[in-house]
Amino acid sequence: MSRSTGMCESDLRGVLMQAAAEQECDHLGFLNPAQRLAAAYGERRDGGGFRAGPLLVIAGAGTGKTMTLAHRVAHLLIEGVSPERILLLTFTRRAAQEMTRRVENIVRASSRDSTPLPSGGLPWSGTFHSIANRLLRRFAHNLALDPGFSVLDRGDAADMMDVVRHELKLTRTSRRFPKKDTCLAIYSRCVNTQKPLAETLDLTYPWCSDWKDELSELFRHYVLRKQQSQSLDYDDLLLYWGHLVAEPEFAEEIGSWFDHVLVDEYQDTNLVQAQILNALKPDGDGVTVVGDDAQSIYSFRAAEVENILGFPDQYMPSAQVITLEQNYRSTQPILDSANCLIAESVRQYRKNLFSERKDGGRPRYVTVEDGDAEAEYVVTSVLANRELGMQLKEQAVLFRGSHHSDRLELELVRRNIPYVKYGGLKFLEAAHVKDLLSVLKWAENPKNEVAAFRVLKLLPGMGPATASRCFEHLAINDHCLGALRDFRPPAAAAQDWPVFCELLASLSGAEFDDRGWQSQLPQVRRWYQPHLERIYDALDTREADLEQLEQVSGRYPTRERFLTELTLDPPSAAGDLAGDPLLDEDYLILSTVHSAKGQEWESVFVLNVTDGNFPSEFATGKPEMIEEERRLLYVAMTRAKQSLSLVSPLRFHVTQQRRDGDRHVYGARSRFMSDRLLGTMENRFAGRSENEGSAFRVRSDKQIDVAERMRQMW
Repeated sequence: MSRSTGMCESDLRGVLMQAAAEQECDHLGFLNPAQRLAAAYGERRDGGGFRAGPLLVIAGAGTGKTMTLAHRVAHLLIEGVSPERILLLTFTRRAAQEMTRRVENIVRASSRDSTPLPSGGLPWSGTFHSIANRLLRRFAHNLALDPGFSVLDRGDAADMMDVVRHELKLTRTSRRFPKKDTCLAIYSRCVNTQKPLAETLDLTYPWCSDWKDELSELFRHYVLRKQQSQSLDYDDLLLYWGHLVAEPEFAEEIGSWFDHVLVDEYQDTNLVQAQILNALKPDGDGVTVVGDDAQSIYSFRAAEVENILGFPDQYMPSAQVITLEQNYRSTQPILDSANCLIAESVRQYRKNLFSERKDGGRPRYVTVEDGDAEAEYVVTSVLANRELGMQLKEQAVLFRGSHHSDRLELELVRRNIPYVKYGGLKFLEAAHVKDLLSVLKWAENPKNEVAAFRVLKLLPGMGPATASRCFEHLAINDHCLGALRDFRPPAAAAQDWPVFCELLASLSGAEFDDRGWQSQLPQVRRWYQPHLERIYDALDTREADLEQLEQVSGRYPTRERFLTELTLDPPSAAGDLAGDPLLDEDYLILSTVHSAKGQEWESVFVLNVTDGNFPSEFATGKPEMIEEERRLLYVAMTRAKQSLSLVSPLRFHVTQQRRDGDRHVYGARSRFMSDRLLGTMENRFAGRSENEGSAFRVRSDKQIDVAERMRQMW
């Protein structure tokens, strides 16, 4: 069943007249009619203020979603809505900062009389998790929380899960018990989808089904351990916020703080996030959500596409739906293919992307012999584009799974072509960064057991058993860090112990002042330096990371905000992206499709467009998962601005055979590559036939209908 957002002719005339009137406003002058309609939706109240009912903006790929949302926020401010009365929810801190910057520029450039944004910008603009963190600290008393609770990143949460696994002796079972990361993933999926453990295991982790009772016991103890240490993981932030607004009294109070609530990338929300939004504004008054159901590709993170598909019908009357279809990224031939692909989806908001860019050839569907031929074709094409003036950084190779680029990477190294592969480590996953931050986390929350163990084990001779005794000593003394002076450390750590105790005492002392908290980072770095040199290699890179961390700290007013915001949305470390090839000034982009969402390049190559890869073999048993795989291919195709190639190997070599073996299986054409879709593309074969026997040319254009002759045989 598909949803149509079309309007009757009279409605359309009214919309265009309204859009023409809005064009007189300077701040809306650069928008197309649909964007202006979305940005200015609503009306002034008789008694003052600006009112708007629930609004859903379906923003197709490359249609200016961010610009439209920024103009809507700016329009609200220009109409007199106070910045403090606007709640803007995004999925990354970077997106929130970019949105605030754009809004400030629009308001500043507006010719109408308006008050510019205060120095604080949009005080309630941030990610779901960062806003949850702020609210939970305000309502900590009502939730039986310590206002100084710690936020665990994924690594710390997995470590805590592992500690509980060992305590319950689940690592000593006769059969292999799931590892800590798998256990955390199961737990996270349960709480975000709000589904029972048994159902989650059956649908997503069937190989773990036999451990249902043990996992349930593990999760109970994991929750208890977090509560004892006054720590919340990522999922807890949303869960606690959800439980808070499930009480009508608190939902009404928090909802009354905001006249308008805007959500970016609504197709990526999970069930808990949708419930929070509905609790804050049950009538939809002032709610604007922006997204694209065709780009909903994160179900593995519990994102629920039904949130955006069912959004209009949860209100009476139903929410207004405005569709953005004018694409500013790709050429029309690329959009023709993308439109054709997504049109075959069963349930969706129908849209037909169009562009004023009519230049460029049709996308290519390239058949190659095998993985080696695929790598050869991509490298040859990339170098040919470079000779035509297209930088390597303007080209990207996308793939379904990170291992799909293995052969290509070997060929790039052999040809001395630098590249960057996205989807790697996050900055905070680097061990030396976690070490430094753990010192501050322990000082911020003395009950933070994970941070305490990490810091204590930095000291020579301090193993897990001694660290455990030290933490027990601290607990007996009401977690007063000054009590560390009375603990007897192992002989190897005795010389460092007084300085260590003095450091923690100064970081958590009564004289602590948030206004100058940034001075603590150099203090911690001086203490950490000899341990860094003793434990790790590649000191230059690691010291540069810590220096970057020190520079970043200046943006945060308090230590708590620094630790929490950095944990919730860490920046990527440049050194984690590629290594040596980054020394070159230009480099090719390699990326999984999931990591490429929101990006764009002049030329895009998509690898392994065959059944089993698009769609993935792990999704073929579920219709809803196959539809998500279709959307994933759609996202890959719409990253291209000028040139697009879908590459399909004919055969795949079998692993675990002799080096000179040639055993292989043949790949099937992707079920998404219908005859209709192929009709929008240039079909070609790239293989030995193009390079060998090139002296021979076919001179005649005569065609033989062999197919008809074969039919006539019977």
